[in-house]
Amino acid sequence: MSETYLATYLNDHLAGSEGALELLEHFERAHAGTAVASFAAELRADIMADRRELEALMERLQVAVSRPRKVAAWLAEKATELKLRLDDSQGGLFRQLEIFEAVSVGIEGKRLLWRSLGAAAEDTPDLGGVDYGRLERRAEEQRLRVEAVRLEAARASLRSAPSVKCPACLQSVHAM
Repeated sequence: MSETYLATYLNDHLAGSEGALELLEHFERAHAGTAVASFAAELRADIMADRRELEALMERLQVAVSRPRKVAAWLAEKATELKLRLDDSQGGLFRQLEIFEAVSVGIEGKRLLWRSLGAAAEDTPDLGGVDYGRLERRAEEQRLRVEAVRLEAARASLRSAPSVKCPACLQSVHAM
């Protein structure tokens, strides 16, 4: 097993979890007292539990936390938060759609992490002792929960979107 690749892989996923947790925390504060904020809090707790599983594995394997990756994840989350503010300055349903879409992608990545580690554990005893199947199923369940909220935000934010009127596009259609 390449210890460098494993350390990189684990640290990348640890850093990714930090971004998701920060996004959800911002969302919770912005929507305090609402059902969707409660959903975000529950999801954040689930992601924290999974993060603790990853940290325990890293500790057992003696994989150090990468400070540069941690800083890069923090910077990426700040850039993402800025992008989201620019996209929907009111913090409405479009921002909710984008946040939960980003979190959904991260959860899918986490599911793939557990699947990859499970496959590698078949030939690498050091990776054994973890129920990767359970963790993968938990990630899938989380993603499905997020998907319901994401689609609700998509319906609400995109259905009333004004139609795009591009004069140049209309001219090229009429020219045909």
